[in-house]
Formats: sequence, C-alpha cells, structure tokens
Amino acid sequence: MNGNQTYILFNTVSVGAAYFMLGLSLWLAPIDLSTKGYWAMGVLLLTGSLVNLVKYRTDERIAAETTAKIEKARNEKLISEYVGKE
Repeated sequence: MNGNQTYILFNTVSVGAAYFMLGLSLWLAPIDLSTKGYWAMGVLLLTGSLVNLVKYRTDERIAAETTAKIEKARNEKLISEYVGKE
C-alpha cells in the first residue's frame, strides 16, 4: 500500500469512527426521538454540503491548473515559432 492509499484508509476509518461515536451519543442522548432525528438530519446535510464544497474546490483548482498548462503550451509554441523565423 502506498502513502496515498494509507492516508485515504486512515481518513475513511477516522470518519467512520466519528460517525459511529456521534450516532452512539445521539442514540443515548436523553432527548425525544424527533429531536434526535432533527440532529441526525443536520449532521447528514452538513456532511453532504462539505463533500460538495470539497469537490467544487478541487474541480476549480484542476480547471485553473489545466488553463495554466494550456496557456503555457500556447506561449511556448508562439515563442518557438517566433524564434524559428530568424
């Protein structure tokens, strides 16, 4: 297993453990079922929002890197064509 896979596995196990402990504490909380459900929905919606935010930021970064690579290649081609004319 390489370092990246180890990092992903560690984070997956950590998130699973956090959800388990949160679910257990929610289950054992001395509140009525409707409040537990409301809190659980909040946790799930927050998780979905965080996943979407991370994906959006990653896609934005990749798009910026791709644009920079295209511009660099275009500039290198223009320079090589200009230098080649001499």
